[in-house]
Amino acid sequence: MDFESKYGNCPIYYTITKMDGKWKWLILYKLYKLNIIRYNKLRDELQPIAHRTLSNQLKELAEDGLIHREQYNEVPPKVEYSLTEKGKTLIPILELMSEWGRNSMKNN
Repeated sequence: MDFESKYGNCPIYYTITKMDGKWKWLILYKLYKLNIIRYNKLRDELQPIAHRTLSNQLKELAEDGLIHREQYNEVPPKVEYSLTEKGKTLIPILELMSEWGRNSMKNN
């Protein structure tokens, strides 16, 4: 039995495949804390993230319906990102991750 057929119906496996990589959780957390953010501000907040990595992660999060990308037709181009209602359902998980990290850092 291959891995996909064994775990394809597992909700945890599904979540992990949608949220793979360390940056997606951080992107969602920044959007949660800052509400609406422009691309350059988000990149600055997430240094040392590479431009390509951030762009790819934002695209995947938007395709999965977790974030909203709003592009304004002006010069220079303006793009803003925010959480969708679906993305907001991850806030309790983000809060628990933050609490766990805060408590674990104290104990080290």
